[in-house]
Amino acid sequence: MTRARRVSAERHGHRSEAIAAWWLRLKLYRIVARRYRTSAGEIDLIVRRGRVLVFVEVKARADFRVAADAVSPRQQHRIARAASQFLAARPDLAGLDQRFDAVLVIRRTWPRHLPDAWRVSP
Repeated sequence: MTRARRVSAERHGHRSEAIAAWWLRLKLYRIVARRYRTSAGEIDLIVRRGRVLVFVEVKARADFRVAADAVSPRQQHRIARAASQFLAARPDLAGLDQRFDAVLVIRRTWPRHLPDAWRVSP
């Protein structure tokens, strides 16, 4: 991938994350963190509504099916490890219920929020 394409893809990803954050705020979620980076990986959005803390993966693709399939089991595991590191750094939030969601962003359509998109086995 050329540098120009990489920069364009990164901009598109940041725009998609901003759209997802806006969509979740409309659904009364509060943004706790954006693009949270750990040694395990990055979490696009961490949001909270009531007693539920949600780790969100944002996918921007050409259609919803491709976007939903883009959250691979390997990526789910990486996000779960990053979530554990986040909770270790924020023990004040560790007592909340936790969930892993996805927000799919497709051009010219409303974003699609998939609550409890996957579960992490203990």
